[in-house]
Formats: sequence, C-alpha cells, structure tokens
Amino acid sequence: MHDQNLRTAILTLRREGLSIRAIAKAVGKGRGSVKAVLRSGSQEVPVPDRPEKAEPWREEILDLYYRCKGNLVRVHEELLAKGADFSYQALTGFCRRNEIGVKPKEPVGRYTFQEAEEMQHDTSPHRARIGGVVRQVQCASLVLCFSRLLFIQYYPTFDRFWCKVFLTEALQFFGGACSRCMIDNTHVVVAQGTGPAMIPAPEMEAFASRLGFIFRAHEKGDANRSARVERNFSWVDGNFLAGREFTDWEDLNGQARAWCERANAKEKRELHARPIDLFARERAFLKPLPAYIPEVYRLHHRIVDTEGYVHVHRNSFSVPYQLIGREMEVRESAKRIEIFMGPRKVASHPRPWDGCDQRLTLKEHRPVRGEGRPKTGPPPEEVELLAMEPRLLSYVAALKAKFPGKVVRMMKRLRGMVRDYPREPLLKAVFEAMPYGMLDLDRLERMILRNVRKDYFVLSEDGHEG
Repeated sequence: MHDQNLRTAILTLRREGLSIRAIAKAVGKGRGSVKAVLRSGSQEVPVPDRPEKAEPWREEILDLYYRCKGNLVRVHEELLAKGADFSYQALTGFCRRNEIGVKPKEPVGRYTFQEAEEMQHDTSPHRARIGGVVRQVQCASLVLCFSRLLFIQYYPTFDRFWCKVFLTEALQFFGGACSRCMIDNTHVVVAQGTGPAMIPAPEMEAFASRLGFIFRAHEKGDANRSARVERNFSWVDGNFLAGREFTDWEDLNGQARAWCERANAKEKRELHARPIDLFARERAFLKPLPAYIPEVYRLHHRIVDTEGYVHVHRNSFSVPYQLIGREMEVRESAKRIEIFMGPRKVASHPRPWDGCDQRLTLKEHRPVRGEGRPKTGPPPEEVELLAMEPRLLSYVAALKAKFPGKVVRMMKRLRGMVRDYPREPLLKAVFEAMPYGMLDLDRLERMILRNVRKDYFVLSEDGHEG
C-alpha cells in the first residue's frame, strides 16, 4: 500500500500528461500499482475493508471479558468452546480496535523548572546484598529539578526519623535547598489531605521550615508530576546495585554517595549537558542552610535495669553500673545511641543497623571483677546519714560492729528514719537504747513512735488533743 505522498506524486504526474509507463519509471513502481492509484483518483490512502471475524461474537466477548476478569486467554478458550473459529491474535486485535479493556493512551505533560525552584523526593524498595545476604532495603532519593543533580541513600526502613536524616544529608550534599520539595502523598510527611490540599505533619513542617523549604504533594496517580525522581529508581537498581556487594550499611551508603558523584559528572542525552555543570549555575540560587544544623535524633526515656542496661528497639546498651534504677534520656541518631542523665552524656554506643536482642557493653561501665565495693572509707549511705545527723556516730559504730555484713542495709533503714521522724523523739529513743545495747531497728522504731505519740499527740482532760 503506497503512502499518501507517493499517491499525490502519481496523480500530479498524470495531470502533467505523462504516460503510465513514464510515471512508473519515475516513481519506481510497477505499472499495475500506478493504474490502481489512477483508478481510485484519490490521494488518500484507502482503509482496508475486511470483515472482522470476531464481530458476530461481540456480545459474547463483552460478557466473557467481565466474567473472566479481563483475561483474554480465558475469553478465547470459552469462545472456542462455544464454536468460534478465529485465532487468539484476531481476538486481541478486535478488542484493541474496539477499545475493549484497552485504556486509551494519553499524552504526557512536560514540566520546566527555574533554578532552585523545586526538588523532588521519593523512596523505592530495592534488593541489595549486604554482608553476603540479599535483603530488601529502602532507597531514598532527592533530585534538583533544574540541574537533575541526584543524591541517594539506603535505609532498613523509612519513617519520619529516617526521612529527616536523609533530607539533612542530601541538603548538606547539595549545599542548599530549593524553595519547595515535591513528594507523593506518603504518610511519612502527610498529616491529612492529598495533592494541593495536603497538610504536612507539624514536626515535618517545622523541620522543613528550619532548612528553608516547604513540602508540596502532587495529585494522586499523577506520577508524571514527580518524574524527575521517579525515573531514576530503575536506573539506580539496574546500574548501581547490579553486581555489587556491600560489607555493611556504611559501605553501601558510602558507595552510593560515590556513585552519585560519578553519575552527576556524566552528560545526559536529554540535557546535552552534565548535571554538575548545570548545578554550578543553580548553586547561586539555592537557599543557604543554617550555620548550625543539629543532629537528627529520636528521643526515648528509659530506666536503667538491674543489670545496668537501657533497652531500645530490643537491643541493650550498657551504662555505668552506679546509675542502676535511674531514669535516662536516650538519643537515637543515625549512627549512635547516646545516653544522657540530665545535660551530661554518660554513655555512647554505635547504632546496630541489623538484628535485635544485641547487648552492647563497654568495659568501663562494669565493676572490676572480684573487687566489689572499694574497701577504703565508709559506704556512701553512712556518709550521708552522718551528714544529716552527726550525733548518731556512736550508734552507727555499734551497728557496724554488731552487723558487719548488713552495714549498707541498716544505714539505709536508719537514714529513712532520720528523714521521716522528728529529730528529738528519734534521738531520745537512740540515747535510751544505747546503754542497753538495743540495736534492733524494729524495736528502735517502735520507741520512736511512742515518743512521737507522747510529745506531739498529747490529749487534754476532756479527751481531745491539746
């Protein structure tokens, strides 16, 4: 079948008086083909008028397409069982020409961006070999829309904490931020709404404001709006991860950063330039980052257990054993677990990326094996007790001589009495007990209570308190 330009040329040459033989020689076609064009007298290409073999079965095809859930193989099998006599290719061609189960293709849009106008962020699950084991990882990507400069990192999971970690590293890699960050409608950033009506979570909005940009989301299903970042994931998966093995997460992310630097230095065919060359122009328009960017961390409050550990994500981290029972503030950052008591940092451990039920112990957090409590000087409970009431020195010495193995426990008990009871009834009971060698603290406490009742709850003659 000849195209429209050739048919036009044949008709034009005929009007100029050329013979069929001359026309055939001029256009390089046979005389039969030239005669067929001249008989039609039209430059329009005729549409073949062939009957559709599947046309008589239109209603059955529509019904079976719904019943078979769009599976044309099953539709064809059912039609053959009903006596149809046409091939599977004839069925698919008929469905395609009549738009049965075929969504018409729509032209894609094109977006242009000015320098530092927009950056796009998204994540995608990939599979990487880490430490000899293939595991699923989350690839986080940020792309500057004008220069197409790319930055990727990998994480075991992706939530708001890891999102803030990644965006902080990415913007430090770029040296600045664009005015807005386009995202899909992910719950990691979104508090409610979709598309232009999206409202980011307060903590994410505050994070973006501190770094000088705002979050915006595209309409649901409009993946073309975030094509700058979407199109890179298959490239990263098929280029960076292909054939590579990594010893640990730090090795994976270190190689990813180096790969980004090499990829940004290569010329892109659609840009006719290298991203780093375009970035040299865009850099001047980026919003500068704050002079100080605090490390992103997640805050936990834990009480040190009886073994001297705090627990985060089913992992145990040691603290100095002297802090057993105390409440600690645990800051979980991307690379470390830091433990604070008030403003002072008391322990720091590397963050375990994989697994759980791990125990990380620092040698300096445990007492020296076999030494126990230092033998020099009295225990701190005794020191505190005598600082509160020095007149108990003789009684304390008698307790230590009588019960050498229970000194700490008895000092704690006596210290509690000093804190709870009035001082004069307590000292009166102690001075009464000392001449008789009464060192039983239960009996001493009953004597104190009797003195308190006499001295502080005196009844008048009519039976009421005086």
